[in-house]
Amino acid sequence: MNFKPEKKLGFGLMRLPHMDPQNPADIDIEQVKKMVDIFMQRGFTYFDTAWMYNDFASECAVKTCLSDRYPRENYTLATKLHAAFYNTMEERDEIFFKQLEKCGVEYFDYYLIHGVGHGMLKHIDTFDVWNWLVQKKEVGLVRHIGFSFHDTPELLEELLTKHPEMEFVQLQINYLDWESEWINSRRCYEVCEKFGKPVIVMEPVKGGTLAKIPAEAEQLFKDHDPSLSVPSYAIRFAASLPNVMVVLSGMSNIEQVEDNTSFMQDFEPLTEEEKALCFKAGDIINSQITVPCTGCHYCTDGCPKHIAIPEYFSLYNEDMRENLAEKGWTVNFTNYQEVAARHGKASDCIKCGQCESVCPQHLHIIDFLEDVSRHFEH
Repeated sequence: MNFKPEKKLGFGLMRLPHMDPQNPADIDIEQVKKMVDIFMQRGFTYFDTAWMYNDFASECAVKTCLSDRYPRENYTLATKLHAAFYNTMEERDEIFFKQLEKCGVEYFDYYLIHGVGHGMLKHIDTFDVWNWLVQKKEVGLVRHIGFSFHDTPELLEELLTKHPEMEFVQLQINYLDWESEWINSRRCYEVCEKFGKPVIVMEPVKGGTLAKIPAEAEQLFKDHDPSLSVPSYAIRFAASLPNVMVVLSGMSNIEQVEDNTSFMQDFEPLTEEEKALCFKAGDIINSQITVPCTGCHYCTDGCPKHIAIPEYFSLYNEDMRENLAEKGWTVNFTNYQEVAARHGKASDCIKCGQCESVCPQHLHIIDFLEDVSRHFEH
């Protein structure tokens, strides 16, 4: 296929910097403009957003920071349609044309059916989104069509057999999830290879998990090459896979843009030694993670109690790495109270299951919230 970007790094617009950390829609526009400029000046062109990112504000930021400031032919733009936001045939078009308006463009280079898996598949099929997307391509509103996927390799094989018209697949791939029985990074990647479908990688740093790793794991990388950042190994791991066309990094400050573009500008695949280091680091990290949440916030949009689920899991993970028997108390107890003052507490969960139905990591969120409640509230 001849539509692959020249450079393998893409700018994921899900974790943008905020003026108010408690308000994901309050994007720091001036900082994002600077981030976009650095990214473009260094020869990178691929931007990825979605309808609900940053509490529905990410696509508007695309217009302000990118499409209003650069010629359309100078960048590549991808966005997505998630099954949670339409319930009629007409609503598919309403969202699509609103996305064009919000992004300030006349077409999308890449358009994805968002978050395909067993939980959403019936809804996607009922409203015939597969053929709907083909039609968008036929009239020139979309250049390339595909889907992002969070499920089993068996289902992925079934979908690619049934829908050969899909040109690419977006998968969660990182060295921590490569052999995961829940994420199945390797096996899903191999299905795409079998069908000749290029892969776009999401969550290469697993929501920051592979940027802030245990000291023992970090030392492995620093001993190998102190000039390279810890996240560089995670992004290069994904980019080293031959069938990967672009690796999305959800960059949230200028420093991350500068770092990522520095080692991806003249990309060098990982050596066998570096791959082995990644897997060794992964074993260390896995032994210390209690809740493998990536902080994507898909679970919070429909929560009837407005529980700050990813934030609570992050605080809980931090405490589980502490020697609580020795310390007895950590600042995370205060941090939990501060977040809870603005959002629902973990104990407010009514076990409706909305969060679990949309979680890309297939986490038992309700059970974990009970653990968080016992830890911080008692």
